[in-house]
Amino acid sequence: MTDRFTILDAPDEFLSAPLRLTIDLGAIADNWRDMARRSGRARASAVLKADAYGLGIEDVGQTLYRAGARDFFVAVPAEGATLRPYAPEARIFVLSGIWPGQEETFFNNDLVPVIASEEQLAFWMAVLTERGPYPCAVHVDTGFNRLGLPLAAALELTDDVSQPTSFDPVLVMSHLACGDTPTSPMNKAQLEKFLMVSAAFEGVEASLSASAGIFLGSDYHFDLTRPGIALYGGEAVNGAKNPMREVVKAEARILQIRDAKAGESVSYGAAHVFSRDSRLAVASVGYADGYLRNLSGAGIPLRQTGILGASGVIAGRPVPVLGRVTMDLTIFDVTDLPDHAVRAGDYVELFGPAMQVDDVARAAGTIGYEMLTGLGLRYERLYLSSVD
Repeated sequence: MTDRFTILDAPDEFLSAPLRLTIDLGAIADNWRDMARRSGRARASAVLKADAYGLGIEDVGQTLYRAGARDFFVAVPAEGATLRPYAPEARIFVLSGIWPGQEETFFNNDLVPVIASEEQLAFWMAVLTERGPYPCAVHVDTGFNRLGLPLAAALELTDDVSQPTSFDPVLVMSHLACGDTPTSPMNKAQLEKFLMVSAAFEGVEASLSASAGIFLGSDYHFDLTRPGIALYGGEAVNGAKNPMREVVKAEARILQIRDAKAGESVSYGAAHVFSRDSRLAVASVGYADGYLRNLSGAGIPLRQTGILGASGVIAGRPVPVLGRVTMDLTIFDVTDLPDHAVRAGDYVELFGPAMQVDDVARAAGTIGYEMLTGLGLRYERLYLSSVD
């Protein structure tokens, strides 16, 4: 099978860039189709928060729209306005809801606010009284204690005769706190509460599950699922093999190969002292590029994962990070590579097919979501076309 990340005809600016990001739009489309299949009779939407998890809302949104997605979720109105031209007939839900001063952004771009608090609900009722009918979604808290109307308030809402007749939600939703842990009793507890909500909002579509919840089975699917991290190749369920296609490869150019003697140290704080003569590859990536300082090979006290630091991949072999990751530079240990296997100007894979993004994230004590959404602005991006 041909590696979709093997670039043979990329533009010169990509081939020579200090930082490169290859994004496989075909894999994103395939992952969405996979999640749509796993959603059974429910429709699968697509979550494009945070610039499509750092990969580009325009390209990813257009790809998923062409693949068949007709419901999208974004975090803030500006993201919805950016997406609208690329998903012209789709419903675009804004998870942060609506606040005074945002009305025209919603109306001009046909965005659907997700009413997420009693304050927003009161404001929205006033808007409807003045404007007339306009769709919304209602977020109900079933135990997460983040956004959402309290359960009792949501249930009372369905019997409130004082509300404007134009209040006509098109979706009621909640969010699982422990969907990534299938054995957690929290999942069943939230499901039972949401069944009450969906029954009260009779005739309104219901949505409970993001990526992890989809894997919990049909009881959690309702009418609409909301896959996010799974679309981008990330792990959705703790301790389970990830079935999604890899989407992203991040690479950094090696600026210099240098030698160090046993007993010498490397990087800030001299935290790593060499026990042997070593060869070092200095790469043009650092925490300004989302390659977290917590990935450092030494001198970072917070790590409690049992992992000594991250590794990159050069010539198909892992190369550990040495010393502290700095703002623009990271040092990798290439001592065990053959002398001819690496030279200045080559690239180290930071994550991708040979080094999974979630494995890199674990080395930093975090999750793949943070690695993707934290990608900096200095990566030259190459999009591999979606195959419809």
